[in-house]
Amino acid sequence: MDNELTALVARIRLLEEEVEQKLEERRASFQYSIDRRRVVFEESVRQQHRRIKVGLLSFLRNAPVLYMLSTPAVYALVLPIILLDLCVSIFQMLCFPLWGMPKIARADYIFIDRHYLAYLNGVQKLNCVYCSYANGVIAFTAEVAGRTEKFWCPIKHARRVQNPHRYYDDFLDYGDGVDYAEKLKKLRQDITGTE
Repeated sequence: MDNELTALVARIRLLEEEVEQKLEERRASFQYSIDRRRVVFEESVRQQHRRIKVGLLSFLRNAPVLYMLSTPAVYALVLPIILLDLCVSIFQMLCFPLWGMPKIARADYIFIDRHYLAYLNGVQKLNCVYCSYANGVIAFTAEVAGRTEKFWCPIKHARRVQNPHRYYDDFLDYGDGVDYAEKLKKLRQDITGTE
């Protein structure tokens, strides 16, 4: 990657850090802390949450019919997502050590914490657990796939990729075959942490 692109990528990463700082400031305003992976709200906030909670029967009575009809389609993905989670976990457990790559902490991608929100009823909490798990598995899978791609085939595509993984910017340009083997070796050293 040339110097101008490297500088742009560095600026993007700085902006991402700045966004995360601003989000952290907003989080502080909601008066909660995390105690051993458990979210704990201040009592006054918990009471406020309980007051604004929509009861289960009222929630179900007011839910749009089309939303209710789509529920089986949404939850039909539970088994494939669990299977994907299992397969990707086994894949990295077997392959990453063989390639000299550190394993990815699955817990860094799958967060189940929305059930601590007292303003959600049981159905909303179940939906949030499902979405948190599903999106966490997808993020974990993308990380495993991104590291695997960087190790085996770190070449950009000819066309623009929507939302590429975080390793993509380091990939070799499409069609740049000069010193390919040497560049591939360097990228593998980057991902495995070896020299």
